[in-house]
Amino acid sequence: MSTAVVERIDDDLWSAIGDPTRRRMVDLLLAGGGGTATTLSEQLPVTRQAVAKHLGVLDRVGLVHVTPVGREMRYQVDDAQLARAVAQLSAVGTAWDARLRRIKRIAEAIQRNQHTRSTDNKEEGNGNG
Repeated sequence: MSTAVVERIDDDLWSAIGDPTRRRMVDLLLAGGGGTATTLSEQLPVTRQAVAKHLGVLDRVGLVHVTPVGREMRYQVDDAQLARAVAQLSAVGTAWDARLRRIKRIAEAIQRNQHTRSTDNKEEGNGNG
């Protein structure tokens, strides 16, 4: 991966997204057009307090933004930050695809060289026998 790609990766963002509960919360917020800690806790196997902590993490990295609605806070996914995360993931995927293609070429070259040496050794053995 090039240095430019590495510099664009936001570690805090990916640490936040790396948690399966938080990914599920983002999915639920996207599907429902937003939600509160209470509505999310009703759909997840964690307490409302745990949901609120997870939402705090997502808020700190900018993946969600919060709006007070009465006594509760309503969370919505920040489309721009989500698009940024998708772009980062795409860049990482592209870099890894290039790495894997290079590894494949190296492995194929090694395999060809081993086959050539094996064939050469057999021919030398037949000529001397």
